Amino acid sequence: MVAHPQPCLFSIEMNSITFQENTRSCIGCLRDSLKAMLGRFKGKVMEIAKQTKKIGEDDPRRIVHAIKVGLALTFVSLFYYIRPLYDGFGQAGMWAILTVVVVFEFTVGGTLSKSINRGCATLIAGALGVGAEYLANLCGEGQAFVLGVLVFILAAIATFTRFFPKVKQRYDYGVTIFILTFSLVAVSGSQATTNLQIAYQRLSTILIGGATCMIISIFICPVWAGQDLHNLITGNVEKLATFLEGFGGELFSSPGDESSVVQCKDDKEKSYLQIYKSVLNSKATEESLANFAWWEIGHGGFKFHHPWKQYLKIGVLVRDCACHIEVLSRCINTKPQVASEFQLKIQSTCKNMSIECSKGLKELSFAVKNMTFPSPAAKIHIQNSAATADGFKNILENSSLSTKTDLQEVMPVLVTASILIDIIRCVEEISVSVDELSQKARFRKPIKSLEKQQQLLHRGIVKPVNDHVVLEIRETGGDSVDNKKLRSGVVKPVDGISGGNDHINDKDQRDVGGLSTGEQKSSSV
Repeated sequence: MVAHPQPCLFSIEMNSITFQENTRSCIGCLRDSLKAMLGRFKGKVMEIAKQTKKIGEDDPRRIVHAIKVGLALTFVSLFYYIRPLYDGFGQAGMWAILTVVVVFEFTVGGTLSKSINRGCATLIAGALGVGAEYLANLCGEGQAFVLGVLVFILAAIATFTRFFPKVKQRYDYGVTIFILTFSLVAVSGSQATTNLQIAYQRLSTILIGGATCMIISIFICPVWAGQDLHNLITGNVEKLATFLEGFGGELFSSPGDESSVVQCKDDKEKSYLQIYKSVLNSKATEESLANFAWWEIGHGGFKFHHPWKQYLKIGVLVRDCACHIEVLSRCINTKPQVASEFQLKIQSTCKNMSIECSKGLKELSFAVKNMTFPSPAAKIHIQNSAATADGFKNILENSSLSTKTDLQEVMPVLVTASILIDIIRCVEEISVSVDELSQKARFRKPIKSLEKQQQLLHRGIVKPVNDHVVLEIRETGGDSVDNKKLRSGVVKPVDGISGGNDHINDKDQRDVGGLSTGEQKSSSV
């Protein structure tokens, strides 16, 4: 009798095989999920590392600032690490750590602002809090009521003062600390002696923490808000100059250069076509830096009463100019394919206006950056742009557009020229503001070397010009008109004489300087 396999055993074997396959599939899916998760985690880590590197490379001072904060926190932590200090201040040492964390800012001005505000507010509020507690104790059973009324009145008045623009700008943090400290001191205890001790410990630790922040911020790799504001304004002016320089070459290039323009279009869009946009959003940064710079001590070429408000005025004018430039940037694609003679004249005029404005702005930026009076070249370029604008008006007056089609063809170029004229007005206002800044800040005058050179020439200095030696002599005697003028003798080399005799020695100079009135000598070597 033949034995047949049991159906149940076959079913068990099939189920076992299916279970193993499902197990392998689940393990494979889990392994793939882990690999994908590790890959995403690795990508995130690499992205954070790249971002960290970029932030550090953009401004290495940020790394130094982080080190300074760590150093300050380590120093004030000694209130807990050293037993005698802990016995003297107790738990109040925590306020020194809290002060460092709160008041240590990136710039020296920001640190000084918060430290002084916090110290003064704590001193005033602590004194008023102790006085309020003492007054409440005199009232006996009405102690709680008196404290409540005093807290309400002072807190309401202090909060309302925060709406004043000057207070909001410079003392807002101090007012907030005043409200906090007064409330804590006034309601923290029931006896004036206890509150006096609390106020003393808190004030001492806060002053120590603030002083630590100020010393480290000033003497260890200081970051001056005034210097940052100075660099920001000069950089913004230079950005406008860069745009106008590139705009003149891009919009008014010759038709044969269109291929090169197309090839480098992407690069230019990343450079000068976008560079002005950061100027439009610089208002908040400028105001913040000017506020912090007001607190800073004198440093470098910046005195204690440096005219920081004048920088804000220049910043407003620069942003106004940037708004016109933003409209002008939309005209970059309005260049006609086939330009008429009239259009070519307007394009040439617009190119000159753009280039001259660019040169004038660069001169102004250079003057502010080096803290000198603007050179005469800046005014010359601005005057040239204004004269070119007047020439554009003459072109319009002498032109005749006969048909509507002609007007439509030249309208884009006319709009561009109109915007450039508005930009010229902005540049003139910027120039006036820079002159005011130079006078108020007492910048250096760059013409000292020219004055010194003129003085030397009046004394009778030999000045070689090519193959000649020029003697400039100042006559002081005589009443005739000729005696009041400067006489000059030109010494020419004689043929056959070596070049080494082409100059006058000291004795000859003394002989020439001793010429009598009315005499006129010319000597040959």
